[in-house]
Amino acid sequence: MPGHVVWPDRFSLMEPARQLARVARLIRDFHDAVQDFTPPPDAHWQTLIPPEGSDIIAHNDLAPWNLVVADETRWALIDWDAAGPGSLLWDVAYAVHGFIPLSAHPDWQRPDAAERLRVFADAYGLDETERRRLVPLLGRRTRSMHDFLRDQTAQGAQPWARLWAEGHGDAWRNDAEYIEQREDQWIHALLAG
Repeated sequence: MPGHVVWPDRFSLMEPARQLARVARLIRDFHDAVQDFTPPPDAHWQTLIPPEGSDIIAHNDLAPWNLVVADETRWALIDWDAAGPGSLLWDVAYAVHGFIPLSAHPDWQRPDAAERLRVFADAYGLDETERRRLVPLLGRRTRSMHDFLRDQTAQGAQPWARLWAEGHGDAWRNDAEYIEQREDQWIHALLAG
C-alpha cells in the first residue's frame, strides 16, 4: 500500500482523539478477525518475546512505526513477521505504549496521556475487567522490550545489539518505570465515568 509510516515524522496524525480512536478500532477489527482462527498444528511462529497468554493470533508489534497512512481513508498495519499466538491485552498494552504514547522522554510525554488511554480503551471496547487487567500489563509489556534487547545484546544478536548501543534499551526501561509509577493514574482514567 502506498503511504507513509506514522513514526516519527507523521505522529501528529495521532493528535486528534478521533484518530487515536480510529487506530484502536483498527486494532480491534484485527483482533476480532483472528478471534476464532485456529492455526494449523504444524504452524511455526517467530516468537521474540513470550506473550502473557495465547487467546488470539497477535500482531506483537502494534506501534506507530508499523502503521502506514496513505490518506484519510486508507490506513494499514504492516510488519507481520512477529505475529503469532499471543494475548489480546498483551497486544493492546504494546499498542498503547506507542500510540498514546506512554513515554518518559520529555519530547514525547503527554499531559493528556491518561485521557488518551481512556479514549483508546473506549474505542477499542475494553470492558471493566479488561481495563483492570490491562494496567499492570502496561509496564510489564514495555519492560519486556528492555529485557529482550538486553538479552539479545548479551548474545551479540543483530539488529538488537545495535539498538541497545543506540540507547533503545534505556528508553524502554525508562518508559516502563514511567508507566509503573503512574498505575493509579491509568486505572483512575480507565474506570472514571
